[in-house]
Amino acid sequence: MSALDGADALIAATRAHRTEPSADPRVEALALAVSANLPVLLWGEPGIGKSATLQQLATGLGLPMETVIASVHEPSDFAGLPIVGDSPATDGVPMAPPDWAVRLARTGSGLVFFDELSSAPPAVQAALLRVVLERRVGSLQLPDPVRVVAAANPPTSAADGWHLAPPLANRFVHLQWTHDPRTVARGLAGTWPAVTVPTVRPERARTSLARARGALAGFLTARPGLTHHLPEDAESRGGAWPSPRTWEMVLRLLTFHYSARTSTSALALAVAGAVGPGAGMEFVSYLENLDLPDPERVLADPSAFELPGRGDRQLAFLTAVIAAVQAEATRPRWEAGWVVLQKAVDAGVPDVAARAAADLAALREPQWPVPATVDAFIDVLSLSGRLPG
Repeated sequence: MSALDGADALIAATRAHRTEPSADPRVEALALAVSANLPVLLWGEPGIGKSATLQQLATGLGLPMETVIASVHEPSDFAGLPIVGDSPATDGVPMAPPDWAVRLARTGSGLVFFDELSSAPPAVQAALLRVVLERRVGSLQLPDPVRVVAAANPPTSAADGWHLAPPLANRFVHLQWTHDPRTVARGLAGTWPAVTVPTVRPERARTSLARARGALAGFLTARPGLTHHLPEDAESRGGAWPSPRTWEMVLRLLTFHYSARTSTSALALAVAGAVGPGAGMEFVSYLENLDLPDPERVLADPSAFELPGRGDRQLAFLTAVIAAVQAEATRPRWEAGWVVLQKAVDAGVPDVAARAAADLAALREPQWPVPATVDAFIDVLSLSGRLPG
C-alpha cells in the first residue's frame, strides 16, 4: 500500500457529491441548446465552473467528453495533417484527423469541448470554423449526435486573449456564465445542480415546427432590418448577432421549446445567445403577444377560427398553417388549407396570403380538384409557375 493511498482516498471523498434538479434558467438554456444540437459557448471569468458544468452535462447524459484546449493547438490539428499514400495523383491526399476526433467517430456520440477559445489565435479560430459548423475534422466527418460545446474567458481576462472572429462567433449560441454564491455554498456542502436535457415529445413535433416557422416568418417580415446586422465594433462582432444562420438556430430552439415545453426564461436566454440581446429581446416580446392558434386544430376545423387582425400575425398564422400541411400533405389537410386562405380573401387581405397560396399550390397532387379559392390568387400563382392545371 502506497503512503499516498490514504491521501488519494480522502481527495476522492472531497470530490463526491450528489445532484438535484435545477431551476436556473442559464442551466436550462444550456440544456435546451445542447438538446437542439447547436454549438454552445459559455463566456465567463476563470474559475467559476464552466468546465465543471459541461463535464456534469456529459456525465448526466452518459456521454464521453473530449476536451481540446484550443489555444495550444495548431490549425493543422483541426484541418488535419496530409498523409501521402501510394498514388497521391489518383487517390488524392487525405487529411488525417487527431485522436480525439477518431475516438468520437468510433463511439458515435459524445461532447467535444473546446476550452480557452478566446485564447486561440485567429489562424486556429479559422481552422475551427469547419469543425463547429460542418463537424468535419480533416477528412473525418463527426457523427451527427456529437454535440459541440466551448468555453471562453473575456478577452480582457484571458491569457493572450483575442476577440472571436465574426464567422466563428456567428456559429455559436453564447451564454454568459456567472457564479451564484448560494449555489457554490450548497455545492461545497455536497449538492450541485443537475443539468437535465429537456424531453422532446414526438407527438408535438409537427405542430411545434409549424408554429416556430410561422412565428419567425411573421417577425422577420415585420422587422426585416433584424434579419442580418453585423455590429460595428470588434467586441460585439465576437458575440451573438443576427444573421440568417443564427435565425435558423432560433427556429430550432423555438421548435424544441414548444416540443419540450421549456421555460420562457430559458428560451429568452438561448435566443439572445443566438441573435444578440437586442434582437432576442424584441423577438421574445413578439412571441409573448403573438398568441397564435394551434395550426393542427385549425386544419381539423378550418371554418371555426378567426383570422388575426394584425398583418404580421396574419402572416405568421398562415405560414404556420401551411407548414403544418407541408409536414403531412393529405388531400383533406390540403383542402382545409385553402379554406384558411379563403378567410384572408374574405377579410380583404389576399396579398398577405399570396406566398402561402403559392406554397400550398405546390403541394397539390394531380388528382386533387382545384378549389374555387385559387381564383383569388391567379396572378401570383401564374407568376410563380404554380398555377394548377
